[in-house]
Amino acid sequence: MYLRRSLFAAGSVLAAAAALALSGASAASAGTHPDRASQVAAARAALSRLSVPGTQHHFAGATQRVRGLAKVTSDNWSGYADTGAGYSRVSSSWIEPAVTCGSSTTIAAFWVGIDGYSSRSVEQGGTLAQCSGGTASYWTWWEHYPANAVQPVGFSVRPGDKITASVIRSGTSYTVKVTDSTRTANSFSKTFTCSAKSCKDTSAEWIAEAPSDSSGTLPLAHFSKWTASRDAVATTSKSGSISSFPDSEITMTGSSRDTKAAPSALNSGGTSFGVTWHHST
Repeated sequence: MYLRRSLFAAGSVLAAAAALALSGASAASAGTHPDRASQVAAARAALSRLSVPGTQHHFAGATQRVRGLAKVTSDNWSGYADTGAGYSRVSSSWIEPAVTCGSSTTIAAFWVGIDGYSSRSVEQGGTLAQCSGGTASYWTWWEHYPANAVQPVGFSVRPGDKITASVIRSGTSYTVKVTDSTRTANSFSKTFTCSAKSCKDTSAEWIAEAPSDSSGTLPLAHFSKWTASRDAVATTSKSGSISSFPDSEITMTGSSRDTKAAPSALNSGGTSFGVTWHHST
């Protein structure tokens, strides 16, 4: 899912696409149990609309660095991004946060990735939480943007599950791995190739996101604090933590420049931080 850095009115909703993705959960709660193939097909159809074209965007907020840290704002990302060149590995662990659902359709994604901050491709994987009709649904997923849409994998993720995620590059080969050690059926490893011309390897990210579709940024689900821990990153010449590289602290803001989600400061080792939800739009 691509970083949209510019600020604009984010009043769109996921509408029929989200309802379709969650139709399995809604039907199950009503006593009807659709087969898994139907759930997967419905989710793929809905999530395919979450990718948006990589059109020009610009940073909002200050980009002046203090001790290597830049503080910036985005209308759909909150977390941290390292910048530079030659990134080959990024990883993190977290406990899947719960989302509180009201009557509105809302969505939140938690992921690690390479690229996307200053380039037009993203290689990423993690978990996704969505509310529709008062019901929450949680998935594991991966995406190689813009080559393919969001790919849902595991549909039995629950709040409290222990998640680890990584993206590892070897030459032009990328492996996205997400492990749910609580419910192993949600775990996967996906390998694909991307040429150096298309995938620049110029950033690594640890992000809580309000995904977008063609109409703009979607309402952010009300999630309990997301804590990304054991955060690690490497380039072809160096390995370390988030603070080992030039890093940007990203606060998600709405059209009125008020905060939607904000990251905490990094811990002393640069290996952990939390993102706190403030509001949906």
